[in-house]
Amino acid sequence: MEETPNPTQPGNISGKIISIAAGEAHTLALTGDGKVYSWGRGTFGRLGTGSEEDRHLPVRVSFFGPDDEREDELKIVGIAAGAYHSLALADSEDCVMMDQSGAGVTTSIQVFLDPNTDGQIGVTGENHLIPHLLEGFFGLGSPGSSTQDDEMKSGKQLKISSVIAGGMMSLAIDNHGALWMWGNCPHPSQNNSFEGQFSLVSSAAPVPVWNFHGHTVVKVACGNEHVIALVSAGETYNGSDLICYSWGGNNYGQLGLGDNESRLQPEIIEKFNLESPWEVYDIACGASHTALLAKRKKPSDTLESFCWTFGLGDNGQLGHGTTQSLAAPEIVRELPKSIFLVSFDCGLFHTSVVSSDGEVWSWGMEKGLGLCPDARFTGTDPGDALSPLLIPCNGVHNRKFREPLQVACGGAHTVLVSDSGFKIWSWGRGRSGVLGNGKTDDSYAPTLVLWPLLSDDFKVNELNNEYGKENNSEESMEMEKRLSAAMVEMKLLQSKVSIMERYAGILHGSIFGKPFEEREIPASLKNSGTFDIAKEWENMLESLDQRNLARLEMFYRDMRAGVKDKLLKRRVQEMVKECLNSNATTE
Repeated sequence: MEETPNPTQPGNISGKIISIAAGEAHTLALTGDGKVYSWGRGTFGRLGTGSEEDRHLPVRVSFFGPDDEREDELKIVGIAAGAYHSLALADSEDCVMMDQSGAGVTTSIQVFLDPNTDGQIGVTGENHLIPHLLEGFFGLGSPGSSTQDDEMKSGKQLKISSVIAGGMMSLAIDNHGALWMWGNCPHPSQNNSFEGQFSLVSSAAPVPVWNFHGHTVVKVACGNEHVIALVSAGETYNGSDLICYSWGGNNYGQLGLGDNESRLQPEIIEKFNLESPWEVYDIACGASHTALLAKRKKPSDTLESFCWTFGLGDNGQLGHGTTQSLAAPEIVRELPKSIFLVSFDCGLFHTSVVSSDGEVWSWGMEKGLGLCPDARFTGTDPGDALSPLLIPCNGVHNRKFREPLQVACGGAHTVLVSDSGFKIWSWGRGRSGVLGNGKTDDSYAPTLVLWPLLSDDFKVNELNNEYGKENNSEESMEMEKRLSAAMVEMKLLQSKVSIMERYAGILHGSIFGKPFEEREIPASLKNSGTFDIAKEWENMLESLDQRNLARLEMFYRDMRAGVKDKLLKRRVQEMVKECLNSNATTE
């Protein structure tokens, strides 16, 4: 019998994450077999689970219903997360994937969730707690297609290559390279401006952006009110002729055009025009700031790239060492030299980048975590990272992340896919279970998302142990009992571990003034399971700096004084009791 693959082992596409997306307080993950999982805050139905209940662990999104046979046949090829809504791009039954970018794939857009006041899920007036098919593309022809009339006459479904979501808007690129927008967005051709003043347009139906007719939109990103697009100089993209455009709200210079004037129409960011020595290969938008990844066009012996940022900088989200906003792109110079950045993203108030070597840097609000100041700090110093901070892997053997694929930044959390897609890390605000580790605590260091799901592991073990035998009803019932008991025991163990972690964290925090991290576990305990307390105490004292030694001494003095005071009180109580007993005996 052929052995059933384990979802934790490379080669099994059902356990491999190929894409992630992060919203204000929810996370989406797409697996290699075309399934979508979601976790975090469920308000407005953004998780697509049929309820507004928070999910602390990944749960599979059902598009037709668990009992519908179409569910297993459906293959999702793209996902996107806005602030309060989500998008999923579905491959149709009669098409074949032509390339990794998804170009040429006949698709439909499934949307689920959010406070749908602006139509960002493609319908008006109501929220959807389960995925809802966006039918606004049916019968439409692409503004970049020479066969537009034929497509409109045939009524065939439009071919969509990718979907993108911003604060309260949604975007899509079709297989002809045309751009579509809906929701609360800065649409350049239908902007309801008053006397030339900028304002957003609310549209429940996808509307084409005609400004790029005759060109190919390759990538697009959006924030709360602005859009950045990489567009080919010619009719088709040849791999090195991209021009960077921007339009929309520009109160903080997030368009990178050198001023703070909002734009009703796309304009070229001159730093990255056709004659620029820089080639932009990726773009990302925060609420009101923008980041670009670019490399030099001239051949070089070193493979390196640079991160450029501009826009709102009041929390250090630009990474230039100040809280000043910038209206023109500038390189984040404090990143290491001669590195190549493979992924990056912008949260509301922070930015994260990942190198091909597995190093992760973050900057912005609350030590680059994106957290609000009241989450940890009580003084006037918010603790924002104005320059890049290295985020070390919380693993035992290496501080780098193995084989990183993608990073995604949400409102106040960050998610990273590593180990070629078989491991997910998360850190930042943990409210509503957005970190996917089963807890709601904030995490200031990377923590593992519970992936693959425990139920998947048990199901695989069940199949492996049966060796292909036919299961009768008694065996099935016994296996279900074992699975249920194992899940209960696992949850109990998780609860105990969580309590122990909190207890250790409280002790560590009260002594050293910072959260406990896994790398601080003594090597002797990790490697052998034994603990020489005298030796480890000496090692710890040797490694502490002057500030921590002084804090430890103060803690020791306070504890010692408290113990002495308690002993004295106990002794006084005993003396009084002895005296009373003596008097009673005499009488």
